[in-house]
Amino acid sequence: MTRPPLTLELLAAPAAVSGVRRALRDHGADVQLCASELVTNVIRHLGEGVPVTVRVFCDGGRTRLEITDPDPRALPVLREAVGVDDESGRGLALLDALALRWGVEREPDRKTVWCELPDTAAVAVGHEPPHDRSSPTSTTSPWPPPDRLPCS
Repeated sequence: MTRPPLTLELLAAPAAVSGVRRALRDHGADVQLCASELVTNVIRHLGEGVPVTVRVFCDGGRTRLEITDPDPRALPVLREAVGVDDESGRGLALLDALALRWGVEREPDRKTVWCELPDTAAVAVGHEPPHDRSSPTSTTSPWPPPDRLPCS
C-alpha cells in the first residue's frame, strides 16, 4: 500500500492533537505518539492558536514527521531525568526513544522539529533501516526537500 505525503495545517489546541492522531492512524502508533508530543509542545511553550504545519512522508523504509511553528527561538530541550511524580517533561524523551534520529531546522521566521521513524510497512516485511543515534539533535538532514516521496 502506498501512502501519499500528508500535510495538515492547523491551529495548536488540545482538540487538534486528537485530530492529528486520527489523521496519522495509517502511519502507526509511534508516528501518532511523536506527532502528539510535538504538537503538545507547541501548545505548552507557544500557546493555543499558534499556526502549525504537520507533514509526514516516507522514503527508504523511514517515515519522516515534521512539525513547523512560527517561533524559531523556542527550541525543544531533551531533559535528562524526570521525577516519578512529574506530570510533564517526558515528550521529547519518548520521541528520542522511538525515533531513529531527530532534530530542528531553523529559519528566520519559523522552525521545524523533525523525526525519522521506521516505516511500519517496511518493518513488517523486515526492511527496517539501521538505527542511527550518532547525532540525535542534528540541525541538518540528508532527506529530500519538501516535494515528498510517497510512503510504501
